[in-house]
Amino acid sequence: MSEGKIVSIHSFRGGTGKSNVTANLAAQVAMTGKRVGVVDTDIQSPGIHVLFGLDDAKMGKTMNDFLHGKATIREIGFSIGENTGGGEGRSKLAGKNLFLFPSSIRGREISQILREGIDFNLLNEGMQTTISEFDLDYLFIDTHPGLNEETLLSIATSDVLIIILRPDNQDLQGTSVTVDVARSLDVPNLFLLVNKALPKYDFAEIKTTIEAQFQAPVTSVLPLSFDLAENASIDLFSLRYPDHEWSKALRNVVDFVLNAK
Repeated sequence: MSEGKIVSIHSFRGGTGKSNVTANLAAQVAMTGKRVGVVDTDIQSPGIHVLFGLDDAKMGKTMNDFLHGKATIREIGFSIGENTGGGEGRSKLAGKNLFLFPSSIRGREISQILREGIDFNLLNEGMQTTISEFDLDYLFIDTHPGLNEETLLSIATSDVLIIILRPDNQDLQGTSVTVDVARSLDVPNLFLLVNKALPKYDFAEIKTTIEAQFQAPVTSVLPLSFDLAENASIDLFSLRYPDHEWSKALRNVVDFVLNAK
């Protein structure tokens, strides 16, 4: 059995930039030479595939097919290194070991999951199989925001949990709940990542305040960026604009992932 680590990226509320951060962080870790997988377990509202240049036509088999017994994990894994799908940033991943395990964007398949629910044991089994079948060093999980059964399973099986929050009172309160849950589940490595901080703020002060509030390391503070918004998920921003402040701040997180015990 491979000793790959599961890295869950979570936020208590939507709109924190979770998928963007997950895709860029996974890509940055793959750029270091690691074998990396990305699973979209936000089955109700999948979206991370867009950042990797996939659409319905290119997608093939999905996690939904696996959960319904219609596909194996091997059939779902989409090699980004062999199919960068255009995009100046993504093209840098050519030849890298980065695999995407997407969820379906077909309405009827999403409604079937909503109607019938998810077999959580099967989902967990799928994660472990993904790591062993693809011999992964890291499996990144883009979770559904908030706390539900699927998220709790993801948190409970994580070696590393990165909770993304904005410097906003609603996010701070929600993050407090998530941190308590993660601690009750004994997650080995619990990290915070602040996103969408207004550039006029003192980032060092934000980091210190939030670390003190949650007694957990803040891996980085990412600025609110109009450039990132303008990118509109058409490419992996940190690879396309490596010298941008947002990209440099994101790369700070890589060492936390690579050094996690």
